[in-house]
Amino acid sequence: MITGGANGIGAAIARAFIREGAQTTIIDRDRRAGETIARESGLTFIEADVADTETLRARVAAAGGFDILVNSAGVDQHSFFGETSAPEWRRLLAINLEAVLATTHAVLPAMQAARFGRLINIASEAGRLGSRGGSVYAAAKGGVIAFTKSMALENARYGITANVIAPGPIDTPMLRRAVAAGGERLLEGMKGATLLQRLGTPEEVAAAAVFLASDAAGYITGETLGVSGGMGIGT
Repeated sequence: MITGGANGIGAAIARAFIREGAQTTIIDRDRRAGETIARESGLTFIEADVADTETLRARVAAAGGFDILVNSAGVDQHSFFGETSAPEWRRLLAINLEAVLATTHAVLPAMQAARFGRLINIASEAGRLGSRGGSVYAAAKGGVIAFTKSMALENARYGITANVIAPGPIDTPMLRRAVAAGGERLLEGMKGATLLQRLGTPEEVAAAAVFLASDAAGYITGETLGVSGGMGIGT
């Protein structure tokens, strides 16, 4: 099960799992993109807005047991905290943090019964480093990191691992929309924040997700894997 699997990083992860032979389900509010990737890849698409966490939890639970959950759905913020409002906080927290709680709550019973599971949450380096102009987003992603560590602590006895992938600037439609609003200077600043001086690709994040879901990562839990070109090192 992959949330936000119709576009960007989520779609790249879905395609990567399909190539590995996994029976894959995505959940996304974008019906057109979800139905398109479902036709192309043979996966199952469930339409839902992850901000509606009660409906999200119910639909994930009704879809059946999953042994791998990837929470990829997310929305960014591009304004200083003093310019934001409580409705914006609630939306950012619902999509970036509460949705992770809801889907995890839905899949845990089956994973615990099977005594196997992989919880993989896509956070952000903003959750570790903070974000100028993205304070609420960073807070939500920091919450995802802390929650994932807690899931690792609580569920190791069931054979369930829980890990985070923290992307840096990744070339996605969401990032391109931000660049369109902020200009090329913003794009160059994002590249310059990494040691490798470039944007990452969704496929590079997807490769990390496939690894963390694999048997090769069976002894890894409670970790945060940065897929960020060395962002934050030496600063």
